[in-house]
Amino acid sequence: MNEQIQTVVIGAGVVGLAIARKLAMSGREVIILEAEDAIGTATSARNSEVIHAGIYYPKDSLKARFCVAGNRALYQYCNERAIPHKRLGKLIVATSQDEVASLAGIQERAAANGAEALRSLSKSEISELEPNLSVAGALFSPSTGIIDSHSLMLSYQGEAEDHGAMIAFMSPVEGGSIGEGRITLSVGGDAAMQLDCLELVNSAGLGAQGIANRLQGLSPVTVPPLHFAKGNYFTLAGKTPFNHLIYPVPVAGGLGTHSTLDMGGQTKFGPDVEWSEQIDYSVDPHRGDGFYAAIRRYWPDLPDNSLQPGYVGIRPKLAGPEGGKYDSDFLIQGPSDHRIKGLVNLYGIESPGLTSSLAIADYVLEQLEQG
Repeated sequence: MNEQIQTVVIGAGVVGLAIARKLAMSGREVIILEAEDAIGTATSARNSEVIHAGIYYPKDSLKARFCVAGNRALYQYCNERAIPHKRLGKLIVATSQDEVASLAGIQERAAANGAEALRSLSKSEISELEPNLSVAGALFSPSTGIIDSHSLMLSYQGEAEDHGAMIAFMSPVEGGSIGEGRITLSVGGDAAMQLDCLELVNSAGLGAQGIANRLQGLSPVTVPPLHFAKGNYFTLAGKTPFNHLIYPVPVAGGLGTHSTLDMGGQTKFGPDVEWSEQIDYSVDPHRGDGFYAAIRRYWPDLPDNSLQPGYVGIRPKLAGPEGGKYDSDFLIQGPSDHRIKGLVNLYGIESPGLTSSLAIADYVLEQLEQG
């Protein structure tokens, strides 16, 4: 006889844990299945740890909606639970006069999304805030910050467990089938089993498409492609030059080479975009060569040989470098999309997934209750 549970959440990253917490708090019996031996070992552990404001995303996109709502919810959550975070603010900088004109468009998009108002900075204000910057203009985003993502995940996990959720590590989902009124999962690992559930939330990040493709009864045409966008980070040796996060005006479809800070005060630059056919977490030191020129567009005094390889994150993109059917938005499919009661698949959950985690959890609960 198969084991039975009401609700299964696949994936113990920041989004999966937020969803499990929300579903457990709704009164559901929840188990989290995680293929690794700890929470948040993949995308959730390899990012900038930035609390985003919701500035760049297209109006009414899921990313815009969830980021703006998630930003406010996350600050409140962190303040109430003493999760380490800092509301540092961010400067979006134009490095030439040609780029200054685009600042107004960024300001308008942020306002259309409902993000906290961006403020245009004068040259004297820029110098006062960041004396090491050399730029033609800047906007200030007051609601951008940084967070200790592992502390956040531990809090989500703890609250999920406080409401009865259980987590099973080293429990990869190897396949499954969709039956009448239930979904049966084949779970591997040392305690391999067949598990029946009424509700299944596939929040497996980089593994979400693979799991969906192994679910018998789910039409494969509903599963989007997966492209690995490798992002390299380099850290700065020596004292940090900035007090805030520094983001260049977006160019060529990307957000430029960011300067961010971690909770310990270390400066890191990145990520870049390196398309890959596989998951590879090694940093190519030679990619740092291109970082110097990009950073010196706004910090000309960056010393030679001051960047050292940091770490790599992999973003689960739904479209590759040539584009494709899917845009850069989140894709969250509930019963109204695939006609399977109790099933929610989350695809392309990259940045701003961490910021959006509480809002995504609310949306997943709505999808289950509507379906």
